[in-house]
Amino acid sequence: MIKVRAVFEKCGRAKYISHLDLNRCMQRCFKRSGIPIWYTEGFNPHIYITFALPLSLGYESKVEIMDFNITEDEPFEIIAEKLNKAMPEGIKVVKVYSPQTKHTLIKYADFKMIFSGDVKSELEDFIENGNMTTIKKTKRGEKEIDLREFVRLTGCDKEGENTSVTLRLPAGNDLNINPSLVTDLFIAQCGKETELLSVERTAILDAEDKIFE
Repeated sequence: MIKVRAVFEKCGRAKYISHLDLNRCMQRCFKRSGIPIWYTEGFNPHIYITFALPLSLGYESKVEIMDFNITEDEPFEIIAEKLNKAMPEGIKVVKVYSPQTKHTLIKYADFKMIFSGDVKSELEDFIENGNMTTIKKTKRGEKEIDLREFVRLTGCDKEGENTSVTLRLPAGNDLNINPSLVTDLFIAQCGKETELLSVERTAILDAEDKIFE
C-alpha cells in the first residue's frame, strides 16, 4: 500500500458541490480512472479518502488536499492525468506527491474575498478598529468569541470596480474560523452598501506560516 496526496482546484460550478457529495464524486472518479486504488477491508469495502479541510458550500479553492492509498506503484503524473480525465467541470488535480506531514500540522488558511464597490478603506478600518465580537457555533453549543486576535490582513486592493481582501485565519483541528464570521460582521458595520461576491481559499499553511505539503 502506497500513500498518495493530491492537491486539486474546486472552482466555478464545482463550488456548489457539498463536502459529502464531493466524497461521493471522488469515489466515482477513482473508479472510472483505472488507478489501482486501495479499498478498506471488511463487510463494506470502499475507497478510503481523507480531505484536509472541508470547504464550505459556495466557496472556491485552489488548494484542496486529499489523501488516498494505491496498491501498485504508479507515476504521480500519470495518476494526475487519469484523475483529471474522470473529473467533473471545475475540479482539477494540480499536484500529486508522497505526503510527508499529517493533517494535524495545518494551522492557518488564506482566503481571498471580493466585495462589491470601493470599500478598501472601510475594510482596512474594520480589520484595525471594528467590533469583531461574534457568536461561533461549536460542538458544545454557541460561544461568544472576539475574532480580533485571530484575523490577519495579508492584502487589500481595488479590483476593477470591486475590492479584494485576503485574510489569514486559523484552520485545522485546534481552531477553525469560517470567513463568513468576518464577512458578516464587516457588511453590518461597513457604512456603505456592499455585498460579498466570492470567497476563494488560496493557501493552507502550518504553524510557521509555511505552505502545508
